[in-house]
Amino acid sequence: MVLCGVVTGQTLSNAYVSVTADTVAGTLSYRFATGQTLSRTYAYVEDVHKGLVSTKDCPRHWCSLDGKRLTFIHEAGGIRLIQHITLYDTYLLIDLEAQSADGLETRNISPLAGTAQVPGAERRLLDVPFDNDDWVHVLEQKAPAKGMSYELTAVYDNANFSGVVVGSVTHDFWKTGIAYRMGDRDSLTVFGGVSTPDNPALPADEGGKDGTHDHAPHGTMVGSVVRSPTVFVGGGRDIRALLKTYGEVNARINGRLEWKGPAPFYWNSFGVEGVLGYEHVMMPAGVQKVSDFLATLGNFKNPVLSIDSYDQGIYSTEMLAALGRYTRKKHQQIGFYFAPFAQWTWKNGIDQAPFAGTNFTIGQVVLKDANREPIAYKDGDWAAYALDPTHPAMRAYLVGQLEKAKAMGATFIKIDFLSAGAQESPRHADPAIRTGIQAFNYGMRLLRHLSDSILGPDVFYTEAISPLFPSQYTHARFLTTDIYSHLRDDDKGFPNWGSTEYSLASASHLGWAMGTLWPYTNLDVTVMEHFQKNPALSEQTVKVRLYALMVMGSILGDGSDYRSALAQERARMYLDNPSVCAFFSHPRVFTPLKWADGPGFDQQMVFCLKGDTTLVGLFNFSRQGDFAYTLSPEALGLPAGNYVYKDFLTGQTLTGQVSVPKEDALMIDIIKQ
Repeated sequence: MVLCGVVTGQTLSNAYVSVTADTVAGTLSYRFATGQTLSRTYAYVEDVHKGLVSTKDCPRHWCSLDGKRLTFIHEAGGIRLIQHITLYDTYLLIDLEAQSADGLETRNISPLAGTAQVPGAERRLLDVPFDNDDWVHVLEQKAPAKGMSYELTAVYDNANFSGVVVGSVTHDFWKTGIAYRMGDRDSLTVFGGVSTPDNPALPADEGGKDGTHDHAPHGTMVGSVVRSPTVFVGGGRDIRALLKTYGEVNARINGRLEWKGPAPFYWNSFGVEGVLGYEHVMMPAGVQKVSDFLATLGNFKNPVLSIDSYDQGIYSTEMLAALGRYTRKKHQQIGFYFAPFAQWTWKNGIDQAPFAGTNFTIGQVVLKDANREPIAYKDGDWAAYALDPTHPAMRAYLVGQLEKAKAMGATFIKIDFLSAGAQESPRHADPAIRTGIQAFNYGMRLLRHLSDSILGPDVFYTEAISPLFPSQYTHARFLTTDIYSHLRDDDKGFPNWGSTEYSLASASHLGWAMGTLWPYTNLDVTVMEHFQKNPALSEQTVKVRLYALMVMGSILGDGSDYRSALAQERARMYLDNPSVCAFFSHPRVFTPLKWADGPGFDQQMVFCLKGDTTLVGLFNFSRQGDFAYTLSPEALGLPAGNYVYKDFLTGQTLTGQVSVPKEDALMIDIIKQ
């Protein structure tokens, strides 16, 4: 161990990064070998009674080096701040511990705040929403800009992907915010304790709907010792690789579910039935007809028929169990849907309506806001109330839902509106639970324990609306909100949300999560003709949607009404294509060569998957003209040799100079001769 008392410039380093402790100023500076820097960074804790104490404001500092770990200690007014910086091969993990003999209470603690400098002509900052609700986007911000990213960010050069990745890797207590300001130098403050209400006065992606949706301040950590979230910091030539490492570190620290065998194929009723199913569009005879048609497909084998949004009591367990028996006769499976932490009910009846399977009313189980009023996670006369995952009634409720799934014979479960269970509240039923994320973990652990006990371990779980973290409880997660399958959000006659362009533009920055946080991702379903009552889709739009699922490593889902002859014809062409089904049996995520940039709909994106046969997916969402691209084996990192280029679906031979028509996509096989 090396002590560094009043000596400035003590350094922890390897070939990738050097960290210098300034024991006069109480700051740390990080310099990466590829030129990125985090300068004069500091840490702080804000006690709710004593105020804010920062490392740079403390009068006393000393540090120690022990192998690859630097400990930097600061003292002021009876409070000791201890920074831990641990160096790994290509990244660092950083945290702050605050100590006080007479105790601390905080909802704002930061292990890292300072300025970032990333060289490059096309500097961007990645602004990531807290969850995937409300069709919010991942933003690629340019200077000048300020805002809040959640759990992670990246500052990078869009021309060559060099940059810095910063993000939380512990998700047991804190919601982590990254407040940023972009200018000549970019300031970043990473802190545990972010709580942001939706603000309808702001744009949806910039504070309107992209935050934590909370109705109360973040809960506090209390004790003689309080700790920040642990933060990952990495810098280098390729943030795509660093983001993957970030995902791997999260999985190593928090765990990850595995899935044995092929990825599931599924059909979901939401694309036909609607949100509540009250029009009885599909049930039950329509689902049987879908089952009959899917049984005629030779490659789309053993699909799950996932019955969506019926937990409001419209469809009986007996009816759904009968559907399960019907599908199993055709070597198909049945899927179940429910919202563990949200309850839909009429607002004026919340205090009278029973909470299913218990002796409590819904009003007794819901979380309360800062004014002790029930939290309507989705407000309206017919509202979704946020449930307390720690309430004693939750066990009976979850058992009841899982028993329904067992009665159906469900092997696939879609869980939804999970962010409701992460809402901050002044009080949870379990007094040991102090924050929304603590309660969320409690509820998800309970759900997984009960599911393993009642259904067994071989049930596939996919999350719909949910926080990005914690991630260890399911096999897949929607990268964006529900997709209605039209091409662009501004297509006439369609909703101005839920398009393929929206989903791929945001997901293009999140593909690293496939294979790290979850075995698979879920980009929602394809639709062969039309989604619910929306206008009919062109065949070209169907193909683009299918390719979008491929490049994101998504499981293959479909939401078509197969009582339509046109939907059947297209399904035989696209959904039952042997190459498509072979790929989705073991989906893999592509590496973005050109990902989304900026807020417009005219995105042009390129993705590559290397293998025995290399696949390149090219997307042109522009209405202005073709997207020309040169397929260069050398640029793709392929070995020298002769290559043949073929269209993935048709097998048609192409040249290396390709042109993607407007509002279209190409998937190309590159085959070495």
